[in-house]
Amino acid sequence: MRKGIHPAYGPVVFRDRAANHAFLTRSTLTATTGEKTVEWEDGNTYPVVDVEISYVSHPFYTGTARVLDTAGRVERFELRYGKRGGA
Repeated sequence: MRKGIHPAYGPVVFRDRAANHAFLTRSTLTATTGEKTVEWEDGNTYPVVDVEISYVSHPFYTGTARVLDTAGRVERFELRYGKRGGA
């Protein structure tokens, strides 16, 4: 890799405010707004980035996603506007 063109890559804590969950990972993203830091479980201090949603609170991963009744919608559409003639 060429020197001087890549952003710094280091440990960062991502904190999901909705689920009150945090995890430590490596990223080029840093907490530039206010330079927030947090003391992690290992005793070290890391920059923290607050996120709105993560795998802990996202409906797809938690299994709380709503299943849409697409067949019912099609039937209601056909009742309202009539079936289309055969080709």
